[in-house]
Amino acid sequence: MQSLRARVVNGRYVIDEPAHLPEGAEVNLQVIEGDDLDDDERARLHAAIEEGLEDADAGRVISMEESLAEIRALRCGSK
Repeated sequence: MQSLRARVVNGRYVIDEPAHLPEGAEVNLQVIEGDDLDDDERARLHAAIEEGLEDADAGRVISMEESLAEIRALRCGSK
């Protein structure tokens, strides 16, 4: 499913992206209003993001390939 970003201008949805659909195609738009996180969950999320940024700044990172290998190992080990 393709995601499009739209703005509301003068009460109309304006999508400033090329359409890769046939002329006259209909699309459904869904308004996304925030998330379902409570204050504690949001604070934990922001803390985890900040921790990740600090790790990256300090060079405590691994390659994508290493990360995927770890995920695959966890997935295989859980069966």
